Amino acid sequence: MAKNQTNGENKEYLPPLEFGSLVFPFYTQAIIKLGMIEDPVSGQVSGNPELAKRLIDLLDLLKDRTKGNLEPDEEKFLEACLSQLKMGYLKQTNALKT
Repeated sequence: MAKNQTNGENKEYLPPLEFGSLVFPFYTQAIIKLGMIEDPVSGQVSGNPELAKRLIDLLDLLKDRTKGNLEPDEEKFLEACLSQLKMGYLKQTNALKT
């Protein structure tokens, strides 16, 4: 866990209590599993398209279940994340076929 130094104290980082804090962990794991960024734990770039697809599907499910209940900026954020992930998934799966 990330730690913040405040007045000599170690405190665990608490993400803000907002919709993006729910989306971002799924998004981050998906871009790691798509091989778009290096895994911070292993320090290597590797892919797992099956897991990435599952994470994308979970975000799609979240989008469907929250339809009509999101603020416009929350909806745009989720849609932007999904668009980037779906394009990355298509690129990776097409690269694997060739």
